[in-house]
Amino acid sequence: MRRTGIWFAALLLVSILTSAVAVVYVKYQTRMMFVDLQALRVRHQELDVEWDNLLLEEAAQGNIALVERRARRNLDMHIPERSEMRIVEGVGP
Repeated sequence: MRRTGIWFAALLLVSILTSAVAVVYVKYQTRMMFVDLQALRVRHQELDVEWDNLLLEEAAQGNIALVERRARRNLDMHIPERSEMRIVEGVGP
């Protein structure tokens, strides 16, 4: 009887220690995942700001007056005169 009690007490002790180590490990993993989550949230905010800036830049670049000004200045383009235009009629199917 005494021997069974010792084994039972030893089994309980091992179970308690195993459970304690598991709790510490899970707590550690939870903290690491929380740190990762915070880093991902910061990155998400940075990407949101960058996206907003890109949308603003796209809107600015798509401004027709700006495109026309750049075409005139950088590519020496101009609106053709009537004498420079040729009308080509398409052939039907």
